[in-house]
Amino acid sequence: MLRVLAVDDEKPLLEELLYLLRSDDRVLSAEGACDATGALRRITRALESGPDGADAIDVVFLDIHMAGLTGLDIARLLAGFAQPPLIVFVTAHEGFAVQAFDLKAVDYVLKPVRPERLAEAVRRACDHLGRSAAQQPPAAAGPAAVPPAVPAQHRPAATAAAGPAAAGAERAQELIAVELGGVTRFVAIADIAYVEAQGDYARLHTDAGSHLVRIPLSTLEERWAARGFVRIHRRHLVALRRIDELRLDAGTTSVRVGAAELQVSRRHARQLRDLLMRQATG
Repeated sequence: MLRVLAVDDEKPLLEELLYLLRSDDRVLSAEGACDATGALRRITRALESGPDGADAIDVVFLDIHMAGLTGLDIARLLAGFAQPPLIVFVTAHEGFAVQAFDLKAVDYVLKPVRPERLAEAVRRACDHLGRSAAQQPPAAAGPAAVPPAVPAQHRPAATAAAGPAAAGAERAQELIAVELGGVTRFVAIADIAYVEAQGDYARLHTDAGSHLVRIPLSTLEERWAARGFVRIHRRHLVALRRIDELRLDAGTTSVRVGAAELQVSRRHARQLRDLLMRQATG
């Protein structure tokens, strides 16, 4: 049974989230906090209480955009403690999924929250706590150590170090979160052959299929330029290494990317030819 804290600075959304959580039989208790200050005050009590104490919290369902500290800031603070509560981000923004993955969030739920999607996040939290308990070594004799409270100077932020954490951050930068069947999964950017604009969304095409994400094509163009993605048309962004053929026919230019043939606009044709020539000559 989970002891839950939900944090959102929009009261109607917080109340709806708490209603859904309290309706789940796997949730023992669900409290709410409407800002980062209140959330940190409650989490501090939980840390001082310890994982088996009366004020313990198992999972924090955390909004990202809030006044003052963001949900990501709170998650970074908690990462410095030995036994922090699990984090599930609940947000209207897909663009922070990579950072959430780096912070070892259990799940990343997009608003508006669907009951079945939230139920899946609760299931993941339960599974994660079950695995953690199975892997926990027997407790040593003597009094239990009490985690320190969150200090004013945010001391846990100083615990960031190289090594596994840096490797995790590097790995996270190579992934993008996608929604598939109500579940958030991570797709390797290296597997994406091209991207197609669909209004405010973008469809990512891989050899295995396609995924729709709520990110404009212009944003992906800026983020992925260093990874070899080039704009060839107002509707398409292509991984340069995945272009199999460049075709010129009666004044029009197109490229073949696997089985797909994509038009190249006149304004992008010359730059694309130059890039392909440089790639071919090393």
